[in-house]
Amino acid sequence: MKIANPKIAVIGLGYVGLPLAIEFGKLRSVLGFDINSERISELKAHVDRTLEVSCSEIEEAQFAEFTAAPDDLKDCGIFIITVPTPIDKANRPNLSPLVMASELVGSVMPDGAVVIYESTVYPGATEEVCVPVLERTSGRKFNRGFFCGYSPERINPGDKEHRLSTIKKITSGSTTEVADFVDALYGQIIKAGTHKASSIKVAEAAKVIENTQRDVNIALMNELSLIFERLGIDTLEVLQAAGTKWNFLPFRPGLVGGHCIGVDPYYLTHKAQEVGYHSEVILAGRRINDSMAGHVADRVVKLMLQSGIPVLGSRVLVLGLTFKENCPDIRNTKVIDLIQTLRSYNISVDVYDPWVSLLDAKSEYGLECLPQFPASAAYAAVVLAVGHREFIEMGDLGVKSFGVADAVIFDVKGVLLAEKVHGRL
Repeated sequence: MKIANPKIAVIGLGYVGLPLAIEFGKLRSVLGFDINSERISELKAHVDRTLEVSCSEIEEAQFAEFTAAPDDLKDCGIFIITVPTPIDKANRPNLSPLVMASELVGSVMPDGAVVIYESTVYPGATEEVCVPVLERTSGRKFNRGFFCGYSPERINPGDKEHRLSTIKKITSGSTTEVADFVDALYGQIIKAGTHKASSIKVAEAAKVIENTQRDVNIALMNELSLIFERLGIDTLEVLQAAGTKWNFLPFRPGLVGGHCIGVDPYYLTHKAQEVGYHSEVILAGRRINDSMAGHVADRVVKLMLQSGIPVLGSRVLVLGLTFKENCPDIRNTKVIDLIQTLRSYNISVDVYDPWVSLLDAKSEYGLECLPQFPASAAYAAVVLAVGHREFIEMGDLGVKSFGVADAVIFDVKGVLLAEKVHGRL
């Protein structure tokens, strides 16, 4: 299959798009596009605020360029769309970013263009939602004037071991020839190899169940945690014992946020409902996981009362804001729910996270984070919400040093010594 202009355009330069543009940019001409002009300026200066790509890696991508100007995309013939696919307040898929990106590409793509989607969607979304937008804005017919592929992203933010090139890539195309083309294209940069799915729908479904499976498994661990708490048993000790069996899966309880695991299951259940099936297991898991932040806050308050610590007007320190450890991403973090629940008890909550931009926390959640570790031991309770390496290195004594003499210490991540904390999941 020959493309009139083989230059690649990567639309969206976040956690997914930037590593993709960098890897392709080491081998061939790539144009990275993002609507955030500030982001483009930073990348031109070899700075990545997401910390997914280093300065030296950006420099290595000698064939990569970055732009916020839509007209620059007219020089490209292959378009890879990596925009976010969030949910709204009612947990329904919000495809607006995907539609807008498709409108943009449709307005600039040449005849015979190949448009590849990486954003997580429900099965059928590419052909049912995106293709009609491309047809309308380009005036071309699908599989005649342009073609589509789907190759779901598998980036794990903050993971320096499992990188883009070392994770096997699922590929697919709207025709057999396009599927071969898309597979060969990614084969240029994916050292771990590719898996060519039989259709775009199969590739979409494969992606959306990856995170759904993790979500349901973590929900089971969270439910076990709720049960064992009432039985007076330490959940992590139980899991450690059960884990001595060779086929026991090593999932643990916790707060499930972020832009993938806490979101993707709703895409699948939305589509299931469209075809007349009401999901039970998946949505039950979602309800459990969404409730855990409030549960942690309630447990902290209960422990304070049991210790004779006045709750009203007390001060609590929350360590960590991001949705996962050693990563600056605060999208859909459930720590916010924890903070809001604590504040509903008229508790004064301070938050410190060495990985988070103070400006991002303010703009995203209206949250004023501490700029540095607290200088005094003034807190009635300390909640270790995210297992950043800085907090783990401090140990239980370091974490306890932020509290008053009888302060409650709650370890959400289970990284401190069990006998040194008052509670953990």
